[in-house]
Amino acid sequence: MRFQRKTDDRKPEISLASMIDVTFLLLAYFVITTGSGVNEAKLSPNLRVQQGTDVQDDLEPQVLEVLRVDGVPVFRLGSVDLETRAELVAALDPLPREKGLFVRVHAGVEVAAAAAAIQCARDAGFEAVTYVPAN
Repeated sequence: MRFQRKTDDRKPEISLASMIDVTFLLLAYFVITTGSGVNEAKLSPNLRVQQGTDVQDDLEPQVLEVLRVDGVPVFRLGSVDLETRAELVAALDPLPREKGLFVRVHAGVEVAAAAAAIQCARDAGFEAVTYVPAN
């Protein structure tokens, strides 16, 4: 880099503000991206695999379907159709809670029926309730 002196005796001035900004941005970028990644070796799988057991049980999700049958909202749990909230809470009560519950809502169902299904799952003791729209 070459600096040209003017005719007077002033020394040339260089503004370093932009270089300092870029340096701090690069420093922040590398600090954030280096520290945010979780080491994959430290991750533990949630699936329990034991010798001689049915592994498929760990992989099957628990699904509650909300659909309309003859204009009435129906809660379907497996092959059982339930029409009231009390029946639904009683049917959800014996299920294991650590797996969570998926609430699949089909087209044409009112929002109130979907909300009722989610609330019934919460009332039955499920902490992980996931809303899934049906295709």
